[in-house]
Amino acid sequence: MNIVILNASPRKEGNTAAVLRQMQQYLPSTANVDWVDVCSLHVGGCLARDGCQATGHCIMADDTEAVLQKIDKADVLLFGTPVYWWGMSAQLKAVIDKLYSRDALYKTTPKTIGVVVVGANGLKNPQYRLIREQFACIADYLHWQLAFYAPFSASAPGQVTAQPKFDTTCRDACNKLLP
Repeated sequence: MNIVILNASPRKEGNTAAVLRQMQQYLPSTANVDWVDVCSLHVGGCLARDGCQATGHCIMADDTEAVLQKIDKADVLLFGTPVYWWGMSAQLKAVIDKLYSRDALYKTTPKTIGVVVVGANGLKNPQYRLIREQFACIADYLHWQLAFYAPFSASAPGQVTAQPKFDTTCRDACNKLLP
């Protein structure tokens, strides 16, 4: 099993990464796990030339192809993002936009995804619903299975790991990723 964890927080040791690292502990030891710090990639915004639809490859000379090759091989994708202005981080959005270049492939390649979102507002804030709905639409369009969506409310460094049931929530979410 190939699992790609996409940490889309610029804080490599922040709350989003803490949740993903905790979840990583519950992944099978036999799995090939690839951790990607999305914010350290250079992925530009789509230029809407549509050449990628014919070739299956983005024409931009950046890190798009490298990250898409990891996604190509993955059976499971675990996305983690902080909330920025009622949405996922711009860095993750740039990577997700590049899925367009391979959407024909991805529609025929089953994948299971999980989504972790960490925001400073309470969990009843609409930002969490908006991000969940966006990932649900992506999964539906690509015929992927959205196994779980796990929102967390935390702002101060380390705050997320101190929450009651943190470990249980992470373990239960990861169990939904696995067959």
